[in-house]
Amino acid sequence: AVTAGSIVVPYGHVIGNEKWRGSELAQRLQGKVRLIFEDGLGLVDFHLSNKTCILLISEADLVAGDEFKRRLVRFRNASSLRGIVIVEKTQISDQYYAGVQKLVVLELGMVLLPVANQGEAAQLIIQLVSLFVVREQSRDRGANPFVGRQRAGPAEPALLRAAQRIPAVGRSKALLLLQRFGSIHRLCNASLGELEQVVGQTVAQQIHTF
Repeated sequence: AVTAGSIVVPYGHVIGNEKWRGSELAQRLQGKVRLIFEDGLGLVDFHLSNKTCILLISEADLVAGDEFKRRLVRFRNASSLRGIVIVEKTQISDQYYAGVQKLVVLELGMVLLPVANQGEAAQLIIQLVSLFVVREQSRDRGANPFVGRQRAGPAEPALLRAAQRIPAVGRSKALLLLQRFGSIHRLCNASLGELEQVVGQTVAQQIHTF
């Protein structure tokens, strides 16, 4: 069962499956996000705000067999949550990656993010949490009539840092994107075509997928 659907996760928080307590991944998240462990998250490894879940496929899962595939299919069939699959792609598990990519992206229509180890997985989760926080702050500013409707300048450090956390986006592309869209909220809601006009087709596709 996907029991995490009933949980409302505050921005800046992560609810972790109890099985990850004491792991390298959990240790790297501590102090960077507000991490709370819960029993009974079911198929989900980490539950973020914005109805987003992380399902983590370890190197051991890939080598052990097809159980992880059944877990992903059950999640997709049972949940309306947004599932992001993080998979450990190492020298040992590399031979299985193409099959995972086909299942996750083509058959299940979910986002797949490869990492080399648990440290990189933690960094990705931290980046996602940061983006959600900045996007929510941006949305609040836009909805508040008492806040000046100024276009966010690309020199604003928090916005620039958040944009640079998107895969394939360095400082120069972050500046271009913020000049064009003005806020993380508008950037997150930009169409593929709008992104292509700023950074080209390949990078636009990576940003849109992320």
